[in-house]
Amino acid sequence: MPLKPTKKIWMDGNFVNWDDATIHVCSHVVHYGTAVFEGIRCYNTKKGPMIFRLDPHIKRLYNSAKMYRMEPTSITIDKFMEACVETVRINEMKECYIRPVVYRGYNELGVYPMNCPINAFIVVWEWGKYLGAEALEQGVDVCVSSWNRIAPNTLPALAKTAANYMNSQLIKMEARINGYEEGIALDTNGYVSEGSGENLFLVSNGKLLTTPIGASVLPGITRDSVIVIAKELGIEAIEQLIPREMLYIADELFFTGTACEITPIRSVDKINVGAGKAGPVTKKLQEIFFKYLTMEAKDAHGWMTQVYK
Repeated sequence: MPLKPTKKIWMDGNFVNWDDATIHVCSHVVHYGTAVFEGIRCYNTKKGPMIFRLDPHIKRLYNSAKMYRMEPTSITIDKFMEACVETVRINEMKECYIRPVVYRGYNELGVYPMNCPINAFIVVWEWGKYLGAEALEQGVDVCVSSWNRIAPNTLPALAKTAANYMNSQLIKMEARINGYEEGIALDTNGYVSEGSGENLFLVSNGKLLTTPIGASVLPGITRDSVIVIAKELGIEAIEQLIPREMLYIADELFFTGTACEITPIRSVDKINVGAGKAGPVTKKLQEIFFKYLTMEAKDAHGWMTQVYK
C-alpha cells in the first residue's frame, strides 16, 4: 500500500513539510547503506494515543549507531524520545507507525565514512497489520528460506541497520514469489534464526522456545514483551538453539515484531503447524498483549508513553 503523506517530518531538530524532506543523492547512506533505524507503533488506546515501548526502541537505536561509530552526539536519548512524541503530536496522529533513522549524510564518497555528517529524521505514517488483518487470527503460510541469516562477525546482527535488510529482502522476495507470506531464515550453522523482519517463537509440550541472540537474531522489543507476558502466565520461556525439523513438529509457531505484533504461523513448507491455525498458547499471549496495547490492562511495566497530555 502506498504511503499516505503526513504533514511534517522531523529532520535534525526541525520540522519540514513532507515533500521537502529530502537528502542529496551523494549522501553516504545512499551509496553504502550507512543507516540505523527503528520501527515503533503508536496505538489509539482507551486513554488516548500511546507509544509502545518507546524507551527501549530508542536505546536500541543508539546502540545500533554506537556499533557503527555514528552516535548522534547533538541530541540525547531523552530528547530523541521527545522528538518522536512531538512528531506524532504535530501530525495529529491517533495511531501510526514511527520510523526514526540515523544516517551518514553528504560530504564525501568513499567506503571510509567518518568524515560524513551524522543526520537523523523521524517520520510517521498510518500502517495497518503488516502481514494482513486476517493473519492475526488465521495465521500465515511460510517457508524455510534458501537464504541464511548473516554470519557471526560479518555484520552485527544486534544492530537494526539498513544494510542487514538487504538480506531480509532476499528472504521476503523468495517467499512471496513462491506463494508464501513470509520466509524463515536459518543461521549459518543450520539452526532456526528468524523471519525477514520478525522474531520466532515455538510452543512445544507447553513450553515456549525462541532462538537465542547468538543465532543472528535482532533482540526484538516485542520478543522481550512476549517473554515477560509468558512469565506472568506461568509459561516457561526458554532461549535455545532450534533445529529446522522442530518447525514441522511444533505444537504452535508464531512471529513477533513491532510490525507483525503476534502473528500465528499455520504452516511451514506446506506442513501444517499443529491444527493449522492459531493455538491456545498463541491466542492467550495475543489476548494479554493486546490488552496492554489498548490499555485495557494496567500498564504494570511502564510500556506506554502518552502522546497528548
